[in-house]
Amino acid sequence: MSPTSETAQGGRRLVIVESPAKAKTIKGYLGPGYVVEASVGHIRDLPSGAAEVPEKYTGEVRRLGVDVEHDFQPIYVVNSDKKAQVKKLKDLLAESDELFLATDEDREGEAIAWHLQEVLKPKVPVHRMVFHEITKDAIQQAVRNPRELNKRMVDAQETRRILDRLYGYEVSPVLWKKVMRGLSAGRVQSVATRLVVERERERIAFRSAEYWDLTGTFSTGRAGDPSDPSSLVARLATVEGKRVAQGRDFGADGQLKTANVLHLDEEKARALAASLSDTRFAVRSVESKPYRRSPYAPFRTTTLQQEASRKLGFGAKATMQVAQKLYENGFITYMRTDSTVLSDTAVSAARAQVTQLYGAEYLPEKPRVYAGKVKNAQEAHEAIRPSGDRFRTPAETGLTGDQFRLYELIWKRTVASQMKDATGNSVTVKIAGAAADGRDVEFSASGKTITFHGFMKAYVEGADDPNAELDDRERRLPQVAEGDALAAEDITADGHATKPPARYTEASLVKELEEREIGRPSTYASIIGTILDRGYVFKKGTALVPSFLSFAVVNLLEKHFGRLVDYDFTARMEDDLDRIARGEAQAVPWLKRFYFGEGGGSGEGGAADAGNGDGDHLGGLKELVTDLGAIDAREISSFPVGNGIVLRVGRYGPYVERGEKDQEGHQRADVPEDLAPDELTVEHAEELLAKPSGDFELGTDPVSGNEIVAKAGRYGPYVTEILPEDTPKTGKNAVKPRTASLFKSMSLDTVTLEEALKLMSLPRVVGTDAEGVEITAQNGRYGPYLKKGTDSRSLTEEEQLFTITLDEALAIYAQPKQRGRAAAKPPLKELGTDPVSEKPVVVKDGRFGPYVTDGETNATLRTGDSVETITPERGYELLAEKRAKGPAKKTAKKAPAKKTAAKKATPAKKTAAKKTAAKKTTTAKKTTASAAKKTAAAKPE
Repeated sequence: MSPTSETAQGGRRLVIVESPAKAKTIKGYLGPGYVVEASVGHIRDLPSGAAEVPEKYTGEVRRLGVDVEHDFQPIYVVNSDKKAQVKKLKDLLAESDELFLATDEDREGEAIAWHLQEVLKPKVPVHRMVFHEITKDAIQQAVRNPRELNKRMVDAQETRRILDRLYGYEVSPVLWKKVMRGLSAGRVQSVATRLVVERERERIAFRSAEYWDLTGTFSTGRAGDPSDPSSLVARLATVEGKRVAQGRDFGADGQLKTANVLHLDEEKARALAASLSDTRFAVRSVESKPYRRSPYAPFRTTTLQQEASRKLGFGAKATMQVAQKLYENGFITYMRTDSTVLSDTAVSAARAQVTQLYGAEYLPEKPRVYAGKVKNAQEAHEAIRPSGDRFRTPAETGLTGDQFRLYELIWKRTVASQMKDATGNSVTVKIAGAAADGRDVEFSASGKTITFHGFMKAYVEGADDPNAELDDRERRLPQVAEGDALAAEDITADGHATKPPARYTEASLVKELEEREIGRPSTYASIIGTILDRGYVFKKGTALVPSFLSFAVVNLLEKHFGRLVDYDFTARMEDDLDRIARGEAQAVPWLKRFYFGEGGGSGEGGAADAGNGDGDHLGGLKELVTDLGAIDAREISSFPVGNGIVLRVGRYGPYVERGEKDQEGHQRADVPEDLAPDELTVEHAEELLAKPSGDFELGTDPVSGNEIVAKAGRYGPYVTEILPEDTPKTGKNAVKPRTASLFKSMSLDTVTLEEALKLMSLPRVVGTDAEGVEITAQNGRYGPYLKKGTDSRSLTEEEQLFTITLDEALAIYAQPKQRGRAAAKPPLKELGTDPVSEKPVVVKDGRFGPYVTDGETNATLRTGDSVETITPERGYELLAEKRAKGPAKKTAKKAPAKKTAAKKATPAKKTAAKKTAAKKTTTAKKTTASAAKKTAAAKPE
């Protein structure tokens, strides 16, 4: 329905977008007559718990929020934190003549628009307003050309939401019962975790192999210049025509997997190098081929995440948060897209900038067109590009920090996509000689020269492998011809060892998920965020390391829910959901088969693929989660290490164990939670068991005669005494062991008996003041301090706990109490200059542990990070993620209610009280609505 001309002349139009930031930008483009308000993300969803389900529903519906017995009807409730905003939207709608639903043009955005329409129940004309960029022209054109709601897209989103609810709410409780409380399972989340775990299993099973080869430096004898070097470096390729083995020829078991290759060990390689010392060499062949490299396609969601990770050190979540801000403020087009297509307007803008900035010789005769490569791309969005019909250069935007860096990346990639190919030549030179024993040897060298850089003038893509050679790297070789003599300046034997497969980074995991066609590109950032937040995965540098907990979770899912974490099944499920979105399949029959099994639905519209498609009888999800008796909780959480040692995942973390509990010889020791699974070798496990439960025997207290030990506790290292077995532990005569936390400067393996006894002597009475109030020196959560009644004062040094005198303590209390922090401590480590803020980055020790800071932004170190191992790049990444989140939201404190004696009110007083209450309620509603407007809530990815 198009806006009526009558309304267009003088009516009031309500435009609802998703975020307050977007509302503010769009309001500036529409002017008077338009009221632009935000829904602040979703206004309603499936209930988060039974308490939110209306009372008319009973049984399973209250638990799931979905009526599985009646065609999987979802139960929607308005989110409690959105009720005030919904009230505000209803009030604004009551004063409006038209409603424009201007949420994002993807499945999630279409669903939000539908929910708004369902909840607001408008009695005025409703229009679906869509746009791909937030510019004045785009917004005004969207108002003039609205469309109807796309119910098919809404159904597709709803089916996914129901599927994810059933998966999560049925499988997660199994993990609670069999592994640990608070865990979660998810359709893509669990598969992503499995990928990371499988890569770690490969690393654990990996056996390194050693191989050797030769490197020769050969001279032409001519005086060289940059365009014609005088020497080249070549690697031994063949001996007697047999190829010399390289790393790719060995399997994960350390054995050769390639037949008919020559495996050189150190002895053979050194002997061969020595036998070539007097050999004459000559060029056997020169092969030259033309080199051509075409530009990369414009960014889509996943390629932007990958490249921002490689070049800017951003995590996927941080990339999407920064991109969201750029989109909402009108700098780029919509950032959740599977498309690499550019509009005609964008192509014209890019080509104009190529000519302007690089010259006409860099502009191809015809515009470049990029075909979509993503299967089942969900919407016809453009690629991610600068907004507008004329691209602003990064310098023209006025942006700073992370937003500037990401915009610059997008701008460069877009402009480069419309430039000419890079061209040049690639050359392979083969050098022949004979060893002292007559064997023929051949060395090989490869080179590349770029004669026309083309698009590389603007942009070169990064690589996941830090050792990989980028496209614009040149390797110039001397100009030689077949038969030319070469002198060997140096021939050396080089040893190498094969390396285990690299762990996933956020960028490479995103790439793997996309290549396997698992999940949607728009959800990858939130998926990776979830597995990090749940503790299934942690980071070491940029690498994603699975926790021991994730090994137990994946083990259970593979053995008892194998189909749910099968890669092909998950990809086929994605195909089915896309068929439903296109109207080629029915949602209800598919959901019936998935949930109830083979007899649950008609098999219509893709339901067959809810099984494994092989024709075998398959139970549904409900049957799988009902039969839990076969799941042995201890078995699925146990992993053999070797030498009779088993790694177990317990309620309080991982530990290693040998022998059975309560039997002679039983040993047990906690495993550090930040230990990578491939680092838990038999030798490491033996070291942990050598000091059971992390206990370090320090000696005997000469006064009490009790043994003193140091332990690793849940809340940090501490020292304690071992009381005699006959010591009463309960009742009025119970005796508790003396215990004290270690200072931050101490460690379990170096603390001494003397230090332990001093720690356990705390708190120490320093003396009393003139009024007889006792002053004590104590070690607290935030460091050493003095305590006098309720007045506490920090001490600057831990040693003062044992040395401070009464006079010194009284002098401290004579000073006004300091508000704020004490004098800054020196940094623990310096990392260099942050590329965004251009300020020095250091690691400091804070109240909640070490953190990185550039003086403006602070970011706490994560699990897997340590002061000793953290790199500058990891520090910059943590700061980038913290900046992307924005400042922490402050919650207003409630004033305590005053208690007054109850009095019987007179009729007049009752009336006055009712009026006052009504006034307070109205004020409270206005305050809540105002707060909702100011609070930005990002749409779930």
